[in-house]
Amino acid sequence: MNEQAPPEDKEATLIEHLLELRNRLLKCVVVIGIIFLGLFYFSRELYALVAEPLQAVLPEGTSMIATEVASPFLAPFKLTLYLSIFAAMPFILHQGWAFIAPGLYRHEKKLAVPLLASSIVLFYAGAAFAYFVVFPLMFGFFTSIAPEGVSVMTDITSYLDFVLALFLAFGLAFELPIAIVLLVWAGITDVASLKQKRPYIIVGCFILGMLLTPPDIISQTLLALPMWILFEAGLLFARTLEKPDRLKTDEDE
Repeated sequence: MNEQAPPEDKEATLIEHLLELRNRLLKCVVVIGIIFLGLFYFSRELYALVAEPLQAVLPEGTSMIATEVASPFLAPFKLTLYLSIFAAMPFILHQGWAFIAPGLYRHEKKLAVPLLASSIVLFYAGAAFAYFVVFPLMFGFFTSIAPEGVSVMTDITSYLDFVLALFLAFGLAFELPIAIVLLVWAGITDVASLKQKRPYIIVGCFILGMLLTPPDIISQTLLALPMWILFEAGLLFARTLEKPDRLKTDEDE
């Protein structure tokens, strides 16, 4: 049974596609700007919230510092901008989905919608895991091993760059089940093959944890173990996806 073509009666021209893409990008920029304006008034409170995992474990009598003249303004400004993009991510992904959806087949649309929703939830879950689990353990470890006579006083800009990188690393790492489902769906691999490669993938999780996180065993392990668990979850979801594909292949033959 052959698949039917996408429902469009005629193909849009390249200019029409570019104009639509521009309009959707402008909508994303407007939404980010609106969220930014709403959050900027609370930028200092937001920075204090993000800095709380470190502030809670700093030795008594020490605090974070600003080593550059503009840092007290630029660090909260940068954080607010990133949070605005972070908060607007569902809308941004929806605009991307609306742009590519007309070119998808019906069965592709049925799979793409739950994958889109799951990717948003998993990204937020990865960032939350970093904030509530990884940061307290990691910063507690860092501050506890400082040599005698060394006062731990972290620069606010350096701290922000550090945590933003970790938010991104954990958010992307939690997308592993989505990546596995897409690979199986596209026919690039299958569940049986991934199971055979499990030992190598586990080692790869730890290597990736080493590359994406600071050079300490705690943060590396805290990223590698969830990735391993998410890999197993991806296999479970991908297994349910293989059956319809086989049936469809039999029908085509």
